[in-house]
Parts: sequence; C-alpha cells; structure tokens
Amino acid sequence: MPRTRPPYTPEFRQQMIDLVRSGRDPRDLAREFEPSDQTIRNWVAQADRDDGGRSDGITSAEREELSHLRREIKRLREEREILFKGRGLVRSGDRRRAAEIYAFVEMNRADHSVATLCRVLEVSPSGYYAWRKRAPSPQARRDAELMAKIRRFHERSHGTYGAPRILQDLREEAHEQVAQKRVARLMREAGLRGVHRRRFMTTTERDERRRPAPDRVDRTFTAQRPDELYVADITYVPTWAGFLFLAVVIDVFSRRVVGWAMASHMRASLVVDALEMALAQRKPRGAIHHSDQGAQYTSLAFSERCREAGIATSMGSVGDCYDNAMAESFFATLECELIERRSLRDHAEARQAIFEFIEGWYNPHRRHSGIGHQSPLNYERRFFGEPVSYKPLPLH
Repeated sequence: MPRTRPPYTPEFRQQMIDLVRSGRDPRDLAREFEPSDQTIRNWVAQADRDDGGRSDGITSAEREELSHLRREIKRLREEREILFKGRGLVRSGDRRRAAEIYAFVEMNRADHSVATLCRVLEVSPSGYYAWRKRAPSPQARRDAELMAKIRRFHERSHGTYGAPRILQDLREEAHEQVAQKRVARLMREAGLRGVHRRRFMTTTERDERRRPAPDRVDRTFTAQRPDELYVADITYVPTWAGFLFLAVVIDVFSRRVVGWAMASHMRASLVVDALEMALAQRKPRGAIHHSDQGAQYTSLAFSERCREAGIATSMGSVGDCYDNAMAESFFATLECELIERRSLRDHAEARQAIFEFIEGWYNPHRRHSGIGHQSPLNYERRFFGEPVSYKPLPLH
C-alpha cells in the first residue's frame, strides 16, 4: 500500500517517547494521535536500545551504519559490473578514445545511471551529452561502413572467422585498404570473434603384423605443385546414433581435400574409398601418399590399390602427431568450425553436414594462413592462371 503521508519527524517521535515514559498508555496516545499503539511501542523500544536499557536488537547508530555498508556494497557491485562489461576501456597507461567510452555509456544507460557510468569510466557527463548531440565524425561513419561489411563476411563464415581472415575478405573482395588492428577493434566492439581449434582425436591403430612403408616426408609438408604429396587420416564424428568415421585425403600443395569417405566402420575399405575419390578427381602421376601406421593404411587392400595407381606410400612414426600434422590440423578445424557447434542426430545428418563443410565451404572458400590466406580452390586456380571466385555474401 503506498504511503499517504510523509514519515514522522524525529521531534514527533521523541515527543511520543517522552509521553510514554511519563506514564501515558500507548493505546490512549494512538486514539489521540495518528500513529498506531504498536508503532509507538516500537519507537520506545528502539529508544531504550539506543540508551542502553535493552539488548535485544541493534541501536539506531548501528542500523544506520549497516544501511551505509549495504549502500556501499551495492555501489561497489555496480562499479564492478560496469568495469566487467567495459573491460579494456579503462586501463592504466592505455586510455581508449573518449568516443568509445561514450558509446559504451549510451549502450548501458538503461541499466545504470549516466552519472555512475561516467564516474566509473572517468569521463564527464557533460562530455557524454555533448557527444550525443554531435553528428558522427568521418571516422565514426567509416567505422560504421566497415562494420556492416565485417558482419556480412563474419556471417558468411558461419561465425568462424577472426580478424586476420576477415581482413583478407575486406581487401580482396570489398577492395578495402584497412589495417588488421582496426578490424580487430571493430570486431571486439561488436562482440564478434572467430573460433579457435584444438587437437582432434584420431582413431587409427597399428597392426603389428603388417610392415609399414618408409617415411618419405620426414615432416616436410611442402609441395611445389598439385598432386605431388597427399596426407591422409581417419577420425570419428559423434552423433546421437553413434560414431560416424571419416577418412580424408588432402593435397599438401593447396590444403584441398581431394578425397573423402564416410562409414559406420573403420575397415580398410574406408580409406580405399577415400583414395578412389582422389584418384578419380585428380588422376595423379607419381604422387606420395603419407599417413600414420594405422591398420587400414598397412592393409593389403590399400597397399595393392596404391601400387596399381602408381602411388608411393609413406608413413610416419608410431604415436607422433607431428608426423601427420596437416591431416590433424584439418580435423581440428572440422571440430571447432562444425562438430562442436552442431548436435548431429544421426549418420545421415552428419554425412550431409560434412559434405557441405568440405565441398561447400572448406575447399572453395575457407581461407588458410599457410597458403597466403587463400582458399584451396582459389590457390590452385591462381597456380594454373585461372580466374578466382568468391562465395556470395548474405543478403540483408
């Protein structure tokens, strides 16, 4: 129920206390004056505590100190929340531009008062209000133009690109001459970030009965032309219906996945099928096929098919991920850009998702730092002197 009158003044309360202490009954006072008899008793009890006559509660001075501490805690919590939201805006020796702080104040003024935001972030409220009235500066307008393009490139990458790859998109496709630090700042202010990959689990196991091929690569994962050196491996993709196994063959020259196969098993036919796709698409002559010493790659069926196709097999040492680092790098990218970001219900959905990732994104469009931030397909096109192409941007 809303209060209909102002609080009683300290003088009024003290007069009521004095009347009770002189012998008046609180009930009689309640009939004569406005406060209830219980309110008057509460005033008397509190006065007795303040005078040391009672010890069943806190004094008024202690109550006021407690209220002050609560207000202070609330203030500190609010300041901590503001600093957490605007982390990096105020740093000793590294003050950001005032316009960035004013923009932060504008975004958060619904949750905190302008005076509090300005005090915590060490800017003046008058400066903030002056900033609101000013027209956007040329740099602010330029930032807005760039940000619109950055959002579209980031969306096209399914939210996986960070500043280095977005920078290449801006320079090559939008013909924007911009620094990476500026792109990184704009992405940070907009809350956009890329994904970071980690090492992915591979699943091959060595067959002690089979003799492995020699290591013809010795961790030198370079090639001077397409179809000179392939790397291959197997991994598993988790789904609600169980694991789906994926085998890939990657051209070291361009990082292009030239062969892939998926199955619910890990038999030798899985890696043979991936090799068959590579042979059908590329028709290599004298290529080297490098893998680990998994039983699938040392199997008779795989070895015979390589021999028939004129492919020289190569295998790294046992238990050393660096001996097949490029294949592991692809699986790590697959994990952080697809598998970790989707819940795959069954093998059919996983097959479709992996197909779209490899053939619809990774090969034709995804930029790789190891080949000058180009996509595998465009890198090969440039090698052969053919025109490059880019994926259309999302429409807004």
